[in-house]
Amino acid sequence: MNDAAPETLSVVVEREMPHPPEKIWRALTQPHLIEEWLMKNAFRPVMDHRFNLTADWGSVDCKVQAVEPNRALSYSWDTKDLRSVVTWTLTPTGTGTLLRMEQEGFRSDQQPYYRGAQAGWPRFFANLEEVLARID
Repeated sequence: MNDAAPETLSVVVEREMPHPPEKIWRALTQPHLIEEWLMKNAFRPVMDHRFNLTADWGSVDCKVQAVEPNRALSYSWDTKDLRSVVTWTLTPTGTGTLLRMEQEGFRSDQQPYYRGAQAGWPRFFANLEEVLARID
């Protein structure tokens, strides 16, 4: 008898960035900045705040699950068929910040979503790095 939850897959992207955690935190939590690197949104870094991310292909329903300013941020990332969680972790380094993003909750039968996330997150990171280079 197997009562364990079905195994799920995660997408992890990590980048060391030459910016302090406070600056990256702003880009992760200010709606006008999030829009520049991710999608249109009504995000607020407040526990249980519900918001949508919208793009030309559709929208993502989200709810804030954890907020530790300048350290960690987590929110649900739900689409029509996918129930997942995105967690950001900011770790100060000698030269900036190690930024880690993990999106967990892809079921084994959700390969298209999983592959899409594997392709999409590195692009979002590249956009994020451009935004960070531009803001003070």
